[in-house]
Amino acid sequence: MSSSMAAAAAAAATSSAAACTGVKSSFLSPSPQQSSPSFLLEVGSVRPRQKPNSVVTCSLQTPSLLQLPKQRAPPQPPIPSPVVKPPKQSSTSSPSSSSPQDWNFLQRAASIALDVVESALVSHERTHPLPKTADPGVQIAGNFAPVPERPVARSLPVIGKIPECIRGVYVRNGANPLHEPVAGHHLFDGDGMIHAVRFSGGSVSYACRFTETQRLIQERGLGRPVFPKAIGELHGHSGIARLMLFYARSLFGLVDHRNGMGVANAGLVYFDGHLLAMSEDDLPYHVRVTRSGDLETVGRYDFAGQLDSPMIAHPKIDPASGEMFALSYDVVRKPYLKYFRFSKDVIYDKDKVARFGVLDKNASDASGIKWIEVPDCFCFHLWNAWEETETDEIVVIGSCMTPPDSIFNESEESLESVLSEIRLNLKTGKSTRRRIIAESEQINLEAGMVNRNLLGRKTRYAYLALAEPWPKVSGFAKVDLSTGEVRKYMYGEERYGGEPMFVPRSRDSEREDDGYVLAFVHDEKERSSELQIVNAVTLELEATVKLPSRVPYGFHGTFISSKDLERQA
Repeated sequence: MSSSMAAAAAAAATSSAAACTGVKSSFLSPSPQQSSPSFLLEVGSVRPRQKPNSVVTCSLQTPSLLQLPKQRAPPQPPIPSPVVKPPKQSSTSSPSSSSPQDWNFLQRAASIALDVVESALVSHERTHPLPKTADPGVQIAGNFAPVPERPVARSLPVIGKIPECIRGVYVRNGANPLHEPVAGHHLFDGDGMIHAVRFSGGSVSYACRFTETQRLIQERGLGRPVFPKAIGELHGHSGIARLMLFYARSLFGLVDHRNGMGVANAGLVYFDGHLLAMSEDDLPYHVRVTRSGDLETVGRYDFAGQLDSPMIAHPKIDPASGEMFALSYDVVRKPYLKYFRFSKDVIYDKDKVARFGVLDKNASDASGIKWIEVPDCFCFHLWNAWEETETDEIVVIGSCMTPPDSIFNESEESLESVLSEIRLNLKTGKSTRRRIIAESEQINLEAGMVNRNLLGRKTRYAYLALAEPWPKVSGFAKVDLSTGEVRKYMYGEERYGGEPMFVPRSRDSEREDDGYVLAFVHDEKERSSELQIVNAVTLELEATVKLPSRVPYGFHGTFISSKDLERQA
């Protein structure tokens, strides 16, 4: 199949599931020497901004509501929040709201009055116990607690030998609230902070920096949180009151929401020389990796004015064509769902059924989309998808969560994340779903990836976080997607990590698993963090980088090779 016939599956779950993008490929073997797939797969949310020579194509407009799952963190003794020093200024443009010292008499009076209203609202809220899903004492306790920024620490101690192919920078995103919450707070509400470990010239360095969002800049200037927290605060009548309070402050010019309200704390992708930090509530933010290994925010990235709506935090990049595929959703105004192709020339309802949309990835409109229902399916993350032409099916690999809203709402049911193979039959319009791992051996597998050189092509292995005890990660699993065989790598007693990052040794490797798995690991007893490098074939530890400060548990990351960094914008 020629690349001009390549297509992308936009899996837009219309009920309990999040919007996804399916992947269709014309090749079935896991050989790295494969051409561009016909379909692409995705879940999540974020917003982009980028430079002039990138072209964005939007083609899908269909009503669909995206959503995520739920479960709570076990209570644990909180670590005192550190004093967070203000991050250094970047080239991010200043918000148009004036600073407090520049306010006029009317603004000062309005600020005092609205602060009184907020104090009364907080006092009222504190008369009712917070659910665990919005209790900061639960959500940001232990190693989920925030840390201050850290400038570059060089020549870090290394145990073992770092493989020759590990040359570049490993970056991981996460939520790290700048200010102590005054009311409800969910883990996903925190400000975005990127942790970077750079490998260069035989030396290893580490730095962590906030992504300088418009929200963070304004709240830092005011010295306290004022933007509403979508998950932790916006519930019931008090949530409506908080929104009214925020827009009243905006009306008087005390805050400015016109340049975005996002936290950029979820995903990271490196596309067309740009490292983009993403979340569900804004455009992406462009962040540069400096020559010294530090991080600096350039600003919101809208692809030279071509993108004016949020973009999901988990876009997918075709390894052959270099194109990026993503979705954007809006629950207020039409179109509710958009599908994007970026070229380098470039509320949960239990009665509804999730649907996957399959669309030619080069489509110019939505007329050719095929919708296929997948009952009892909520995929928080999708790992890969490919086309099997002999059966006219799209095969989707993802982790299906039950209950589907368990990350955001308390539930009596225990959370299960089931690694699943979903088959979408394009001829019959029917779907099937099967467990990849036997039910008797069920383990919760969440954040992870496949060999990204084979994204959109048939893969044998997936590297996934062992999300046990939820929401901590006790190790990672290498899963054979054909046989269901699971090999585990455990971090050890009272040691937990996050998303495993697979770094292939070479694009030309004959073995799909020829490479290394990188993971941040935190020792809760010693309260120290490190970066482990594990051989993906043998699952033996190759090297450990001792980090100078604690790295909180976070979300998603990526690896940028030294060669790609040379072409950074």
